[in-house]
Amino acid sequence: MIADSQPIFFLSVILGFVCWGLVAKWYLLPLVAALSFERAVTPLLLLHSFRYIGLGFLVSGIVAPELSAAFARPVGYGDLLASSLALLALAALRFGWGFAVPLVWLFNVVGTVDLLNAFLQGRLANVNPGHLGAMYFIPTFVVPALLVTHYAIFTLLLRPTPAASPARPDAATRKDRPGPPGSAR
Repeated sequence: MIADSQPIFFLSVILGFVCWGLVAKWYLLPLVAALSFERAVTPLLLLHSFRYIGLGFLVSGIVAPELSAAFARPVGYGDLLASSLALLALAALRFGWGFAVPLVWLFNVVGTVDLLNAFLQGRLANVNPGHLGAMYFIPTFVVPALLVTHYAIFTLLLRPTPAASPARPDAATRKDRPGPPGSAR
């Protein structure tokens, strides 16, 4: 072995958060702040729809056979659940279903808890980063990006909708208002 894998793994995760945090601060958050809720949240949900890739934690050959199934199963199936909720929320937004915003909330809470739980379970199970195999890049590169985008979605969900101007009561139409449909004015 060239070096102890735990410190390298930890450093990689930290740097992933630093780099993705800078991307969000300098590019993502200013961009989504200028868009309507639907236009801002759609590409973020599309990104999360690819979380089915987490099923790779269940495939021997992608991960080492020594990787604990007690860790791999909840991680893989949690990602599948988050992917499914993201796709359902996307459909609800695109088709204008009245429960679209609650679905985005559900996705965002479940998806965030899933990622944080995966980190916790990995620590509790003392998962050897080398046993992650090709999936090593999920917690070091992908998960920081996903958690940063979860933060961006929370900021969108909590963003107030500006009141319509008295001179133009139609100024805050459904497609132009920044906050989520039905949020506080």
